[in-house]
Formats: sequence, C-alpha cells, structure tokens
Amino acid sequence: MEVQETRVQTDRVLTIPNILSMARLVGVPVFLWLILRPEFGGPKSDGWALLVLALSGVTDYLDGKLARRWNQISSLGRLLDPAADRLYILSTLVGLTWREILPLWLTAALLARELVLLVMVGILRRHGYPPPQVNFLGKAATFNLMYAFPLLLLSDGSGWISSLAAIFGWAFAGWGTTLYWWAGVLYVVQVRRLVRADAMTD
Repeated sequence: MEVQETRVQTDRVLTIPNILSMARLVGVPVFLWLILRPEFGGPKSDGWALLVLALSGVTDYLDGKLARRWNQISSLGRLLDPAADRLYILSTLVGLTWREILPLWLTAALLARELVLLVMVGILRRHGYPPPQVNFLGKAATFNLMYAFPLLLLSDGSGWISSLAAIFGWAFAGWGTTLYWWAGVLYVVQVRRLVRADAMTD
C-alpha cells in the first residue's frame, strides 16, 4: 500500500480539517439538488452548482494541507476525505447522466471502477487489512474529474464559452477516466500481493 504517513495520527474528531471534510459531505446533496432542479420543473441553477463544486475543491485542498501543517492527521480524516471525493463524483455522474450531458458508457466505466475497488476493500477486510490509502495517482484522477465535470456542466449551453468548456471538459474527462482506472489496477495488484504474502505465511 502507499507509504505510511510519518506524522503522528490523532483520534480527535473536531479538528479544522475534519470540519472542512464534513462540510464537503454536507454539500453533496445540495450540489445534486442544484443540478437536477431543471429536470423537476425548477429553474436552471448551474451557476450555484458550480459554486458548490468550486468550494468543495477548495476545502479538499485545505483539509489535507492544514492536517499536515497543524499535525492534525486523524483516522476519521483518512475516511472522510476519500468518501467526500467519491460522493461528489457519484453525485455528479448521476446528475450529468440524468441531464444527458454525460454519455451512459462513461458513467458505466467510472462506476465499474468503483465496484472493482469495493471488491478489493472486501478482500482486504477479510484478510485483516484496512482499506487502501488514496495514492497520488488516484488523487490526480480525482482532480482531473473534478475539473472535467464543472466544465462539462458549463458546456450545456450555447456560445463560444460553452464550446470551449466542452473541449477542455472532455480532455480532462479522458485523462481522469484513464488515471482512475490506472489507480484501480494498481490497487488490484497491491491487494493481490498482500493476499499472496498471507498465503505464503500460513
């Protein structure tokens, strides 16, 4: 798995980084509601949805940076941060696919990777290992997708700004999906090595 963090972990819950991660989680249903408002007869609120997504990106950067700087890395934080990332990705996939901005095949590809990772976590738990830590490649994939989704949402319109957003949005989506699966394959390889090591020690 990823090299262990050399800083001391804490079991504290109410730290600034954890509060930022919790705020990101609260923003997930708000973001999804804003995206889907037009589908239920409400006004288009893409600008507000983009603002929520931008704020989630800022807090995503700050929670990790502050946790390291203030020595507030916690077990809860290690769970909240990737959980918030995945929930934002899933909610965006649901919203953009529902509005037919994202094709179904791309949504299926990203969800299939999540399913593979879920199976790997189950195997690790069966062997007494914790879930894998988020590695640099997985984080890079998430950042690419977090850039892709708001750009693709912005492309749902007319004019040169929408056209430009579509070009860059699909570029980030392609890189993000590729890196997302690459990180998933690495997780599978790591889990396989751990399971083999366990089998050799039995």
